[in-house]
Amino acid sequence: MPAHATAAADLERKRLTAEGFLEWLEPETCADLIDGAIRMHSPVSIPHANLLNFLDRLLGTYVDRYGLGTLFREVVAVRLDPRNVFQPDLAFYRAERRSAIRHNHVEGAPDLVVEVLSPSTAGRDTGPKFAAYEQHGVIEYWVLDPQTLGHRCYRRDGDEMVEYAAGAAKIESIAVPGFFVLREWLDPERTPPILEALARIGV
Repeated sequence: MPAHATAAADLERKRLTAEGFLEWLEPETCADLIDGAIRMHSPVSIPHANLLNFLDRLLGTYVDRYGLGTLFREVVAVRLDPRNVFQPDLAFYRAERRSAIRHNHVEGAPDLVVEVLSPSTAGRDTGPKFAAYEQHGVIEYWVLDPQTLGHRCYRRDGDEMVEYAAGAAKIESIAVPGFFVLREWLDPERTPPILEALARIGV
């Protein structure tokens, strides 16, 4: 077993601070610190990767085109508090929050988080991680299921996150002004050509 994996297994049996986790975390290592415990990510399925690739390109191009902020993908650590550091699939921060970006992590909850579910991580994404993001002020949280296509989107309403656009053909973001996706685009087997989708959203 690789030395880093062995170290991760040892650390899973003890509680870590965010600082300790960030010191341990290496480039290309995919893991979350949830309530002080390391939780490793497993390799994803091809449908998961296809859906994430599509959204990364679509949202990233839109954000860049209008100078709205910064979009991070997967291996960038987001520090919420001394016991919780996550690596969301996609994390968008508005331009005015540039000061939150540090050398090896970003401080505070993103404005928009997108998580594409995998069997090994779905319980975390919809359970303790969702609760932590809600507690720390995320504006919008998309949970996308590439297997069932049972995508669910949440936005902030006061102190709570409430579901919106349930079953709607069009999902409009409030965290990224003017950005939307059509629900039919979120089938990883039928994502449209990226230029076609960009044209639909005005890029």
